[in-house]
Amino acid sequence: MSDKKEPGKGPDKIPNFDFNKNNKFALFFLIIIIVMFFVLFLINDRSSTNKIPYSTFISYLDNGQVSAVKIYDNKSIQGTMTGAAGQKVLFETDIPYMDDLLMQKLNAKNVIIEGGEKSSTAALVLIQIVPWLIGIIFLWFMLRQMQGGGNKAFSFGKSKAKKYNKESQTITFNDVAGQEEAKYELQEVVDFLKNPDKFRKLGARVPKGVLLVGMPGTGKTLLAKAAAGEAGVNFFHMSGSDFVEMFVGVGASRVRDLFEQGRKNAPCILFIDELDAVGRTRGAGYGGGHDEREQTLNQMLVEMDGFETKDGVMILAATNRPDVLDPALLRPGRFDRQVVVDMPDNKERKAILAIHAEKINIDDTVDLDKIARSTPGTSGADLANLVNEAALFAGRHGREIVTAIDFEEARDKILLGVARKSRVISPEEKKATAYHEAGHALLHYHLKNADPLHKVTVIPHGQALGLALSLPEKDSYSKGKSWLLDRIKIAMGGYVAEKIIYGETTTGTKNDIEQATSIARSMVTEWGMSEKLGFVSFGKEDEPLFIGKEIAQHKDYSEETAKMIDEEVCEILKKCLQETEDILLKNKDQLEKLTEALVAEETLDDMRIRDLLDLPKKIEKGNIE
Repeated sequence: MSDKKEPGKGPDKIPNFDFNKNNKFALFFLIIIIVMFFVLFLINDRSSTNKIPYSTFISYLDNGQVSAVKIYDNKSIQGTMTGAAGQKVLFETDIPYMDDLLMQKLNAKNVIIEGGEKSSTAALVLIQIVPWLIGIIFLWFMLRQMQGGGNKAFSFGKSKAKKYNKESQTITFNDVAGQEEAKYELQEVVDFLKNPDKFRKLGARVPKGVLLVGMPGTGKTLLAKAAAGEAGVNFFHMSGSDFVEMFVGVGASRVRDLFEQGRKNAPCILFIDELDAVGRTRGAGYGGGHDEREQTLNQMLVEMDGFETKDGVMILAATNRPDVLDPALLRPGRFDRQVVVDMPDNKERKAILAIHAEKINIDDTVDLDKIARSTPGTSGADLANLVNEAALFAGRHGREIVTAIDFEEARDKILLGVARKSRVISPEEKKATAYHEAGHALLHYHLKNADPLHKVTVIPHGQALGLALSLPEKDSYSKGKSWLLDRIKIAMGGYVAEKIIYGETTTGTKNDIEQATSIARSMVTEWGMSEKLGFVSFGKEDEPLFIGKEIAQHKDYSEETAKMIDEEVCEILKKCLQETEDILLKNKDQLEKLTEALVAEETLDDMRIRDLLDLPKKIEKGNIE
């Protein structure tokens, strides 16, 4: 789907206040005012008054040349005297000391005497006015900033929702690959907004709110846009974090304004993204709740199902943490329905890839089904990124069409990390890494329940010096005990190979040991796969809502049981380790042959390994060791 927008379409926003542009204008305006004051100052100071010393003034007075004077605060004198040519000359002088005889001399010479206060100069006026002028300009800018670009002052409580007109809605359910169940649930919302009378005649009450629940990148926001596009109604989009500000009461005011806009534009859809930012359980956390967030949540509860609710306003919300939401939000009458937006399966991944592949030029030999099978556990956003990365790889290599090699590199970059081909590794360390990865890889061909190997490499990716990648033939949502035991053995493959060849192991086995131990402990404590302990779960996760992650495990069993758990975990690991050693010792010649090929070629795929070891051909199939 094209991202281009037609004129007059897209979100209706109040024009934003361009701070930089207006700032330059205000600075220019301020400079003009200052220049005007300086010009005024220069004009006022450009006069015909002559400044003379006080001694010269006394001599002129004694000679009878002074005709009139005006004394200011006993500090300065301005007056008129007769010049050498008989012309009238204005003069000014400062009185440096208290002259007691001055008045007698002036009276003796019949000089006209006046007194008064000296008027303020332009410079003094400028000094007094400029601070006020700067303060007024600063206050004006603060008001404009607080308005957020609107025409009303102090518009804190106005909703920041972006409005999309029904004419601009171009996304429909056809643009959303997979998620058939989620689209079916939302279709009911669409039908109600299109034809509400059909449901009212039956006496049915349509859900007021629909909560989209799913992992990040699964398409929750896209589904909400598609629902609005299908219904052909106005669509308001707002994030949960947009409600809360540092000022108490602003969030509640924005909730009221959002729902008021919705009622004015009914029928419409109000979409609140990341609802958990404002809808967390009230009173959760140590030390009390957040008053502003709780007031916002309370206002939202009232607006959704209070005395003044109105039909025609459908609320959609999205979150990936439904467990932390307040129970009052999830009751019937508010968010009546939870729609799970799950990770796409193999068929859906292929459909998503096909939609995004339409935007680029791909080679006819690219097998989207194979790419879909090689990306288990990825979301729609991950797959869109994969297609984009493949196009970027093709551009780097100067190709005009995206090939299967580009998709392979893009997938490895996303799932495994960037290949660090420039990293210098000594031949000895490279060979040790090859033995380690060959140990992982070889076990895929000698374990009955292991996923088929896709490729093995000694090229560093991310923080790993090498890796082995396996690809499952199909998606599976639960794993059996046999598969888990084989996974433990595969994780032990590198450790055992190093021990067989060198008689000691390296620090590179750290992640393998952690993975094997984690699986074994979960088998005993969570999945009831221990023969000695049987069908029982040990340990309960303590998950404070205000932190949002597990920080402890509640121990609800005795020390004796804890000892039995440890013994069972060690027994599983010990048994798997022995079986892994037996397999690799029995096939040590294949281990050596695979290692030599890895050192020489650096990367081997499944077909190359089968040719190398004289194994029967088999279809490729995903996980990382």
